[in-house]
Amino acid sequence: MYEEPLDQSALAQLFTEARSHNGWLDQPVPDSLLEAIYNLTKMGPTSANCSPARFVFVRTRQGKELLRPCLSSGNLEKTMSAPVTVIVAYDSRFYDALPELFPHADARSWFTGSPEMIYETAFRNSSMQAAYFIMAARSLGLDTGPMSGFDPKALDAAFFSDSHWKSNLLINLGYGDSSKVFDRLPRLAYSKACILT
Repeated sequence: MYEEPLDQSALAQLFTEARSHNGWLDQPVPDSLLEAIYNLTKMGPTSANCSPARFVFVRTRQGKELLRPCLSSGNLEKTMSAPVTVIVAYDSRFYDALPELFPHADARSWFTGSPEMIYETAFRNSSMQAAYFIMAARSLGLDTGPMSGFDPKALDAAFFSDSHWKSNLLINLGYGDSSKVFDRLPRLAYSKACILT
């Protein structure tokens, strides 16, 4: 196990100097790098190793045009200009993979017959996996722009009409244009956000 803390340069790349990007350089992201990001992302923990997140890498003009009518006006330009837009979705039948992913118990039976638990587990864990994805992308030298601001019903109809996948959020991905980064907004102080008990 790795017990040494990351150095300040790595922490800056992942957290303290990393930013959400709104503009992008005209520089493509190779498919091999998308696979490398996923292969890091999948290593992050999820409850019972359920791994419900699914990722659609929208990187062609045809794919972007399919995405266009689903976007809010404020997210349109930055999304259409991003080299890749990642639809982070969740598989509402993620539990069908549990015999493979969690073989030492009948974990599938924990979810069948409980729509509320299925949704809660899928949404919570796919959201965590989206955060892992952002950190994985940053660790490999890419910039990200996670966002809501889209019509999930329209997006699901456009991309997932024949599947059990449901959209959670979008992440624009590429090499950010630093001239289009907004000033960093405040964060809550430890004393306001944390309790020791």
